[in-house]
Parts: sequence; structure tokens; C-alpha cells
Amino acid sequence: MGMAAATTKEWTYDMLESLPEDGNRYEIIDGELFVTPPPAFGHQRVQWELGRLIANYLARYPVGYGFFAPGDVIVDPRNVVEPDIFVVPHDLVQKSTSWKDIKSLLLAVEILSPSTARADRHRKRLLYQRFQVGEYWIVDSDARVIDRWRPADTRAETLSEIIEWQPQTEHPPLTIDLAELFARAHGELA
Repeated sequence: MGMAAATTKEWTYDMLESLPEDGNRYEIIDGELFVTPPPAFGHQRVQWELGRLIANYLARYPVGYGFFAPGDVIVDPRNVVEPDIFVVPHDLVQKSTSWKDIKSLLLAVEILSPSTARADRHRKRLLYQRFQVGEYWIVDSDARVIDRWRPADTRAETLSEIIEWQPQTEHPPLTIDLAELFARAHGELA
């Protein structure tokens, strides 16, 4: 999440739609515009490996649909974000015809990069908690940990060995071995 754009203008979703398709990611948090360059190679590797695990789980237990950025999550006209990976409840996607219909997330994942770390850890976290996202994961590939946040949390749960995600109690949790995830993402495993 790069720097906030230098402006005192209060940004809205309608204004965001008028920006050019230039490869940058444009997001708004509390009316403030954030511009992020396209993700780096390592970021994409982590996104792919983690997204593959989540997709396999959702194929087996259809509690929701997974998406990769770009895809606008429009909390309200002053808050529009594009999580790196996000899961929308199954019934909500069935009724949706556009991104504007997405009003609930089971999971939002942001993969840190130097230009996004501060906003991902603070501004987006607070927004996702306020938006009642089931879980918010902040993936630090360099440190090989995931910080997990839930709506009522005041501190992150920092996980370095295993992370489990159970969006519905009638299904078993998705269990991810973090050492293996990061080893694959860093090209240490085939």
C-alpha cells in the first residue's frame, strides 16, 4: 500500500473509477487515496502458493469463493480496497453481478511489501476489523510468519508453524504448514 496521494481531496468510489488503467492499484481508506505499484515477483509467488491452498479447500468445502486482486471490495463510497486474496461467502457470490454487491468477506489476506507494510498493518487492519471481516491475515514472507486478526482482537496472533482457518464449524479447518508454504514460495521446494 504505497504512500497516500498528496491531496486534501476526499476520495470516493466514483472518483476512483475515473482513474486510468495504468497497472497501479488504487485504494481508498476513509476517503484517502492510496496508490501501490504492481506487485513484485516474490509477492506473486507467495500469493499463488497461498491462494492455491485456499482454492483447494474451497473446492472441497464450498463455503465461499476465492479471488485475487484486482477486485474491488467496496465497503462504502469512502473505503475501497483490493486484498491480495479474499474469500466471499458462497451465497453472496451466487446473488452478485458486480463487485459493488460484495459486502461481506470471510477472509482477507495482504502480503507485505516495503511499500505496503505500514498501511496493511494499521489502516487496512482497522478497516477490516470495522468491516467485520472474519479473519485478516498479514503475510510477512521475509519473516515467514502470518499475523492473524479477527474483528474483536486488540493484538495480532503471530503464527510461524501452522495456521488454521475454519469459516464454518460444520467443516474441518484448512490447516496450512507455514514452513512448507514459505519454502515453496521461496523456491526451496519443488
